[in-house]
Amino acid sequence: MATQLKNLSDFSHTTVPDGKNYKFAIAVAEWNAAITGSLYDGALKTLLSNGVLEENIISVPVPGSFELTGAAEILLSKRPELDGVICLGCVIQGETRHFDFICQAVASGLTDVSIKHSKPVIFGVLTTDDQQQAVDRSGGKHGNKGDEAAITAIKMAHLNATV
Repeated sequence: MATQLKNLSDFSHTTVPDGKNYKFAIAVAEWNAAITGSLYDGALKTLLSNGVLEENIISVPVPGSFELTGAAEILLSKRPELDGVICLGCVIQGETRHFDFICQAVASGLTDVSIKHSKPVIFGVLTTDDQQQAVDRSGGKHGNKGDEAAITAIKMAHLNATV
């Protein structure tokens, strides 16, 4: 496994632009709240530590990961000043195919919203086989996907603003 011995949230090898000129929304799923709360804490802390002003961050809860696409669409439609939306969720494999349908719908939906608005919509959704994998990726031994989503949002907003 590629992540077996690796903290995926190490950005020491890359340059992160200053986020002071950017405005972001964070949409966070309430389903699997212990995990998504950790993702949110990581994303918020990372945005702030990279210069994004607190008043330039909007946070909205949504019921589950499936609703992240709708939230991103609503946010970008009603708040055109946003430079991007960070979508945070967690889908854990269960006994049915529900996992597959939700993961595919969210990935495709967020991509479509990003393309439609020509703004970054970041897929910060854990798609894990079990609870431990989710814990490991929400502040555990593999870092915090929320941190990664925030860095990605800043980098993509910078790309969008400078090309």
